[in-house]
Amino acid sequence: MGKVTGFLEVDRQDRKYRPASDRIRNFKEFFVPLPDQVIRDQASRCMECGIPFCHDMKGLKGCPVNNQIPDWNDLVYRGEWEQANRDLHSTNNFPEFTGRICPAPCEASCTLNITDSPVTIKSIECAIVDKAWKNNWIKPQLPEIKTGKNVAVIGSGPAGLAASQQLARAGHKVTLYEKNKKAGGLLRYGIPDFKMEKFHIDRRIDQMKQEGVIFETDCKIGKDINIQNIINKNDAVILACGSEMPRDLEIPGRNLKGIHFAMDFLPQQNRRVGKESFSEVNSISAEGKHVVVIGGGDTGSDCIGTSIRQGALSVTQLEIMPVPPLKENKLLTWPNWPLKMRTSSSQEEGAKREFSVTTMSFLGDRGAVKALECAKVDENFNPVQGSNFHISADIVLLAMGFISPVTDEILKNVNVKLDEKNNVLASDIDYRTSHKKLWVAGDMRRGQSLVVWAIREGREVAKSVDEFLMGKSKLAS
Repeated sequence: MGKVTGFLEVDRQDRKYRPASDRIRNFKEFFVPLPDQVIRDQASRCMECGIPFCHDMKGLKGCPVNNQIPDWNDLVYRGEWEQANRDLHSTNNFPEFTGRICPAPCEASCTLNITDSPVTIKSIECAIVDKAWKNNWIKPQLPEIKTGKNVAVIGSGPAGLAASQQLARAGHKVTLYEKNKKAGGLLRYGIPDFKMEKFHIDRRIDQMKQEGVIFETDCKIGKDINIQNIINKNDAVILACGSEMPRDLEIPGRNLKGIHFAMDFLPQQNRRVGKESFSEVNSISAEGKHVVVIGGGDTGSDCIGTSIRQGALSVTQLEIMPVPPLKENKLLTWPNWPLKMRTSSSQEEGAKREFSVTTMSFLGDRGAVKALECAKVDENFNPVQGSNFHISADIVLLAMGFISPVTDEILKNVNVKLDEKNNVLASDIDYRTSHKKLWVAGDMRRGQSLVVWAIREGREVAKSVDEFLMGKSKLAS
C-alpha cells in the first residue's frame, strides 16, 4: 500500500447529508461529496490486509462484484484517479449506482470495521466514478469485431443492463426489451430520486446505445410480443425481469381503499419527477395524510422518504421483527454482514418506528381505511394477549418484500422449470434454464436481492452466453 500507517494517522470521515429540513423540500440527491484531498486521505487508511475480505472472491462476504478495493484505494491515495477508474470499471459496469444505493457489505467486511472505523469504500467508489464522468474518462467501448450472433435480454434492471453491455462489447448484436417507457427497471421506477437521480441511468443508456445495444421500450413480453418469436430470431435469450410479486397481507379490511403495495406508490412519484406521463386516475399521494408503512426494509424506508416529501402529516413504520441490537458482537459476526440497529436517512427525517408489531386488521369508514388494529408479538411472532392497540391511517403502504418474479405472461408458452420459490431455476455456474436457448440472472433467479448482486449476475450470465455462442469468452465476470 502507498501508506501503510494511514489507518493509524487518519480518522474515518464519511460523506454527510444536507439537513433534513432542507432536503425534504425536493427529490434531489442530498449527500455532500467530500473534497478530493479528504477522499485521498480516506483511501490511505486501507490496510495491507493479509486477506482483504472487502472483495472476497467467493461472493459470500464483502463485495459481490469482487471490486478490487485495495488496488483502487491505493491509486486514489497516489492521485492516479484515471487508473483507479479503469480498475473500478474492470469489475463493475455501473459504480455510480452502487456508490449511491449499495448498503456496502464491503465496509462491514473491512478489517478496520473490527474497531467500528472501516474505510469509507462506498464514498471513495462514488468519488472515482463521478470524477471520471466529470473528466470525460468514461467512453463507449466498441467491439473489435462483430460476431454475427443475436442476443435478446428481457428486462432492463441492473442485471439486464450489465448483461447487455458486456455482450455488446463482446461483439454480439444485443436487443434489450423493457415493459416500461424508459429503461432502468427498478433502478428508475423503484428507487426514489433523492437516493439516485435518474440522469445517472440516462447517460449509461446513451453509452450503451453507442456501443450497439438496441433498446425496445414500452414492450410487454407475452402481450405486445410473444417470447417464442424472440427465441426464434435470436441465438440466445436472457431473462432478467426481476422479482416483482409483492408479499400481501391478507387480513380483515384488506379491500378498503387507501391500502397500496409500495411498488404501486413509489413508481408514480418517480414518473412525476421524470415528467413521464401516466394515468392519474389511480393516483396515490401522501399529502396531508397519516401514513403507515408496513415493512422495515429499504423499500419501506423509500416509502417513508417519499411520503414525507409529498407532505404527509405523519409517518409510522411497523416491523414485525424485534428491535435489533445497537451493536454487533464482532467476534461472532465479522467479516459477515451483521444484524444490528440501522437508521436510514429517510427514517431520520421524522418517521416513528414500531418493532415487534403485527397488524391484525384494517379498520375503515365509508369504504376507506382509517386505522389499523395492531398487537405486539412474542419471540415466535404470535400476538401477545392484551397488547392490541390502534394506529390512525389514511394510507397504508405494504412494503414487506417480494416473493417471486411475475412469469405468467412472459413464460406462458415456454416450458421452463421453476424452483420451490417460483424463481426461474438455474445454477450460479452457467445460469442456463431448462430451455436450451434461455438463460436467467438477477432477482428472477436468486429472488429479491441487492443491486450489486444483480450486476454481478448480469456480468456472469453474459460470460456464460458468450462462451456458449463462441466456444470461449474473454469477458470478465
